[in-house]
Amino acid sequence: MITQLRVDDRLIHGQVALVWTKELNTPGIVVANDNAATNQMVQMTLKMATPTGKKLLIRSIDDAITVFNNPKASDMRLFVLTNSVTDALNIAKAVPNIEGINVANVGRFAENANESTQLSSTIMLTDSELDSLKELATLEVPVFSQVVPSNAQTPITALLKGIK
Repeated sequence: MITQLRVDDRLIHGQVALVWTKELNTPGIVVANDNAATNQMVQMTLKMATPTGKKLLIRSIDDAITVFNNPKASDMRLFVLTNSVTDALNIAKAVPNIEGINVANVGRFAENANESTQLSSTIMLTDSELDSLKELATLEVPVFSQVVPSNAQTPITALLKGIK
């Protein structure tokens, strides 16, 4: 079961490694990202950033979906990271057991960030990512933004108000 699917353009970093893994108390972290699945340098960096005692699995989006839908995974508590709202949408549409989707940090470092719609100080989306977020908000799973656990969860629907 996916305890939290987090959209974070940095994937594993200090905030995720030190704060979220403790908060969610999951034994495993899954990075669902096509680039990370094929890039040895990214994999090495992610492994170095993974907290001691946590298992790390790096898979493409399609392979991660296969893992999540495997009956063996239904009893596991997993913290899943991806760096794209569209990838999160694809996972959410294919995987039934997700407790919550946290759109936390995305789009700030994109090449076309100046052409993006800013929903918060940590969420800047291109038109296609914004469309994916709107669709994600219609699914029957809580979708929110929460940078760190001490912040209140802001429903994505509240951030989308007034956005066409």
